[in-house]
Amino acid sequence: MKRWLVRLITHGIAGGIGFALGIYALPILTAPPSPDAAMLEARAETALYSAAFVRDLRGSDFLHWGEGIVSVTDNQIIHEGKLAPGPDYKLYLTTEFVEHEDEFNPIKVDAALIGDVKTFGGFLLDIPQGVDPSAYTTVVVWCETFGEFITSAKYR
Repeated sequence: MKRWLVRLITHGIAGGIGFALGIYALPILTAPPSPDAAMLEARAETALYSAAFVRDLRGSDFLHWGEGIVSVTDNQIIHEGKLAPGPDYKLYLTTEFVEHEDEFNPIKVDAALIGDVKTFGGFLLDIPQGVDPSAYTTVVVWCETFGEFITSAKYR
């Protein structure tokens, strides 16, 4: 009986670790190729605003971070840099700077959802019709599935 219980516990722990690693690795394995760096740089040249994603925000940690330059044009948002890989990332625009989920959750209802972030080595997203980036100040990357803050940058 004791041997059976030890096996159940150890196999359960191993299964849990494997499941967690799968959640982390799956977005990396299924991510489309990141946009070409030269193309991102060319698109960023027409930016109205730019800012930097940095790793040392209050809500960032070793699994949730972003770095690099984010540029905002009148119809696109361009990121030249890296994001920690993860599932179900969304890009939002907000009217105030946030650096943690406890700051983003209360204003999320008023944030403009730009789209899904599916690449982790830079991205290019079209701004939806009717969204004026000059009405906002901050770009936020958010993990929708787990309600986790990834990174943000104040561009205005």
